[in-house]
Amino acid sequence: MSEPATILTERQDHVFRIGLNRAGKRNAFTMEMLHSLARAYTAFEADGEAWCALLYAEGDHFTAGLDLADVGPRVAAGEQLVPTDAMDFMGLIPPKRTKPVVCAVQGWCLTIGVELLLASDIRLAAEGTKFAQLEVKRGIMPFGGATLRLPQMAGWGNAMRYLLTGDELDAAEAYRIGLVQEVVAPDELQDRAMAMARKVASRAPLAVQASLRSARVALEEGQEAALKDLYTQTQRLMASEDAMEGMMSFIERRDAKFKGR
Repeated sequence: MSEPATILTERQDHVFRIGLNRAGKRNAFTMEMLHSLARAYTAFEADGEAWCALLYAEGDHFTAGLDLADVGPRVAAGEQLVPTDAMDFMGLIPPKRTKPVVCAVQGWCLTIGVELLLASDIRLAAEGTKFAQLEVKRGIMPFGGATLRLPQMAGWGNAMRYLLTGDELDAAEAYRIGLVQEVVAPDELQDRAMAMARKVASRAPLAVQASLRSARVALEEGQEAALKDLYTQTQRLMASEDAMEGMMSFIERRDAKFKGR
């Protein structure tokens, strides 16, 4: 009998669901699981009908982090977390995804779990979630983007407070520093996260992707870089079928039906 998949994928309408599925080990990542996650993100990016992804976890915990007994020696030997033919789920190595990701976490959300949150675009947590970027307590450092993104999102002092101590923070503190945008009851998390993903996926996908790209360029390369193609992108969107549909839906007082063109 074959082992169950540690990463689940399915598309529901325009939402591409990606689930961590190693609940018996608190969804701790093996190298094979990391490779499967990269291929799931690659499949999401390639699916023209997938307009938003939802990253979630089966079981009581989002992830206890890396399974260091498996991953540690392989990284030390030079093995990469992401196969060369797959997309980097951390968004650090080009090509980068062009479509948004909503992330929902619960229980323990440690190390790579925090970094997966930081690499996502809209982040929700269940009440009672515990977070920690605890690498410095294990003699290593975060290498999935936390040192780059947490200072930007949370501010220098808030970021250093947790990156340099490895201390745990709760959902309320995660909300205060901007790590998550919503904290909900545990039994509401999956429904609320799916509703958020469906809402994003109901908007004009070309406009969503252009907005995401512009904001990302401004953050990573500066406002001058983002300004260079702002008007060009706006002109392109104004000429799209979806822009016409958006205008007609407003005039006719109905929900828009976008097609991504």
